[in-house]
Amino acid sequence: MKCPYCGAIDSRVVDSRGLDDEVRRRRLCTTCGARFTTSERVQTHALSVVKKDGRREEYDREKLASGIRKACEKRPLPAGAVEKLIDSIEDRVHGLGRAEVHSTMIGDLVMDGLEKLDHIAYIRFASVYREFADIGDLREAMESLFPGTRRRQDELTVRDASGAPAKKDDD
Repeated sequence: MKCPYCGAIDSRVVDSRGLDDEVRRRRLCTTCGARFTTSERVQTHALSVVKKDGRREEYDREKLASGIRKACEKRPLPAGAVEKLIDSIEDRVHGLGRAEVHSTMIGDLVMDGLEKLDHIAYIRFASVYREFADIGDLREAMESLFPGTRRRQDELTVRDASGAPAKKDDD
């Protein structure tokens, strides 16, 4: 491993720790004595993403992470929650064992994960992913978060003290 400080190729591993699906190694440069950390992940098979228009792109973890991070920006989420979500989505996608996966499947997995993680992040992501055309689409997405809370029109009627619908004054 090349030292990031002096560029020397010789280093030795001082400590190794397994964290979820990666291994972190603490290294010591034998030339300059600097310490640095590296991380290793298992390299999975190549995965292509089939876009809505039929184009195919190579799967890019950073592109997925960028979209999720934008949706979660300035939200009070626990440390590591976004990375954990990204890892779980990747595990499910790679677990299919396919060479190609549709972008809509990845988008749906993100939506499911964000719905459980943070409702505001879910709505932010949904507004871009589902391409809301108007406020009605936004309202439907918000109402889907809380099923059974949508009021019937007659419940919105103004009522008097006895509970009967209040009469309008026709002046």
